[in-house]
Amino acid sequence: MFGTNFKSGLRGMAVAIAIAAPLALAPGAKAAPVGLELSLLIDVSGSVSDDQYALQRGGYVSAFQNAAVQAAIFGSVSGSIAVNFIVWSGGGQQSEAVGWSLIDDVASANAFAALVAAVPRTFSGLTAPGSAINFAVPLFTANTFDAPRQVIDVSGDGVENAGADTSDARDAALAAGIDTINGIAIGGDPDVTAFYLANIAGGTNSFVITAASFAEFEGAIQEKLIKEITPVPEPASLILFGFGLAALGVARRRFNRAA
Repeated sequence: MFGTNFKSGLRGMAVAIAIAAPLALAPGAKAAPVGLELSLLIDVSGSVSDDQYALQRGGYVSAFQNAAVQAAIFGSVSGSIAVNFIVWSGGGQQSEAVGWSLIDDVASANAFAALVAAVPRTFSGLTAPGSAINFAVPLFTANTFDAPRQVIDVSGDGVENAGADTSDARDAALAAGIDTINGIAIGGDPDVTAFYLANIAGGTNSFVITAASFAEFEGAIQEKLIKEITPVPEPASLILFGFGLAALGVARRRFNRAA
């Protein structure tokens, strides 16, 4: 029924997982397996008014309280994700406002939403999405989670006018092991959407969604999160999942952690 190459590939996968599995289950392992590590990068530059910031932040709060988003998390690989929340503006203006958090049930999803709701606005400068991406990447290495996918999610209403070159930052992040970088362009300006498509989106199944206004951001971010949490599965990943998430997480992890 299956060709020789397919069967050989399966045998190779089985051998690789057999080697990785003891490492995944070794005593003293520090990393917790999850299905996805997701870093949320939120634009708070000067073009975003305080009211618009409140709408943007509120969109994330509502998203993690939303039953459809929660169902996507609980129905995904491992039934859990790890997520953090970064606010950014100019070249030297980035802050991890909410650190890496495990979401694996309704209580933890709502708890993360409550932390986001309490995040104050700390910047209001120029627009440096490239510097924000550069800031986010090392935080994947420093967290205590292992996942088969690492995704950066950038939201904003303007194009780069400060900081690191955005396309260079995107390319460096992908080269460092980030699987996907997606964007949500706010405000309906076609130039902003075009910038996000050309300079931010990259990696496996990457995409950009446009929210016509900050008032429409809530619905757009819910759609975006569901799409990120439940990607189209690849046949090989389905086969590997049958051997166990723990082995998969170690086999695919591309960030080296300090002992």
